[in-house]
Amino acid sequence: MGRRQPSRAAEALAAVVLLALSAACGSRLPESDFTPGDHSRAPARATREPIRVGIITSATSPVGGSTFTGPRDGARAWFDRLDARGGIDGRRVEVRLCDDGGSGVGNNECVHRLVDEEKVVALVATTALDYAGAPRVSRAGVPDIGGQPIGAAYDTWPHLYSIYGSHAPRNGTPGWDGELYGGTEVYRYFTREHGARTAAVVSYNQSASAAYARLVERGLKAEGYQVVTEQVDFALPNFRAVAADLKEQGADLVFDALDTHGNAQLCRAMDEVGAQVTAKVTNVQNWASTVPGDYKDAPRCRNALWATGSSRNYQDTGHPAVREFRAATKGLKTHSQWQLEGWAAARWFTDAARSCARTGVTRACVDAFVDRSAGYTAGGLLLPVDFRRLPEPPRTSRTCLSVARWRDGEGWVTQGDMNRTCFTVPQLAYRP
Repeated sequence: MGRRQPSRAAEALAAVVLLALSAACGSRLPESDFTPGDHSRAPARATREPIRVGIITSATSPVGGSTFTGPRDGARAWFDRLDARGGIDGRRVEVRLCDDGGSGVGNNECVHRLVDEEKVVALVATTALDYAGAPRVSRAGVPDIGGQPIGAAYDTWPHLYSIYGSHAPRNGTPGWDGELYGGTEVYRYFTREHGARTAAVVSYNQSASAAYARLVERGLKAEGYQVVTEQVDFALPNFRAVAADLKEQGADLVFDALDTHGNAQLCRAMDEVGAQVTAKVTNVQNWASTVPGDYKDAPRCRNALWATGSSRNYQDTGHPAVREFRAATKGLKTHSQWQLEGWAAARWFTDAARSCARTGVTRACVDAFVDRSAGYTAGGLLLPVDFRRLPEPPRTSRTCLSVARWRDGEGWVTQGDMNRTCFTVPQLAYRP
């Protein structure tokens, strides 16, 4: 069975970098299940007291209204479908939403309202730019299930459960004595599967962007790559000059610490100068159906886009759990990997609540179910998740990857079985 690394915090750091850049320049960033028998039954009437859950989203944050809403929309779709089929043991799930505005003050207000006033049993699919209220959630013993780890909160506090899992002690200090760890599996994948040996890392001359670029460079070098570093001016970027140098250097791969707007400009410049690469690698945030519009001026580079993550491709409708997700979200204008992960988070809560139905759906019971999760996959949507607390960070980890490539006319095309695309890789430390 595939396993993931102790922390997806390195990817979370990329999210923080991109979001910070986006806020600055005004761009948008882009296992009990329902069985066939359950589907065929007439839905029971949900007449008992509803089960109340909360979803905190930075929906009106400075980085744009649609940046964070994918997990929320996926979770709501799951709960709407669940309630239409009778809820949990005849109890409807009542979803309370809170938009924290992307600020720490707003986040604390959301936590106070949902946790203290509305007494939600759990938070689900939290997606917050500044999760300032995380300590309060933890102290209240409220399980936060399947949140997106934007920042280090999910590797810091007990009762917080990232959609990607964590092996950190979660004792109030990030990671292990303030250090988080990330693996080199993405770089290993492109070496093993595509023979890539030269990689370019493009960043802005801005502190957060440059810091993340150095982390990527370190990982690439650990995997034996020849690394080409490129930096552009944040205010007046000359992407054409960067693209020309990428062509001259013969880079196989391009990684970046840029926002979506910068990525689109870089791709356009690469097309203009004829720079062709094996892969222009992006992350789960940009794994969405909006690619044609985001990269409309760069058809060659657009078709070299690859994304990596820890969840099954939202276009993989050959899998029954993905088909359920797509059927329930067919009314949405766009689809994304974050929507699928929000759906998986809501499913996770549902499995926990069902396990508690006889004794009482309480915060403590739901928390205990999630905390002892070992190999949870949300019916095959996620790589196996667990929260075993390791006293010391591992030097290596067996890690699996979900990989997809963009193809015009097809969208995101799955590359191999995510449960078999696995590597034993070193874990590199960094401070959030």
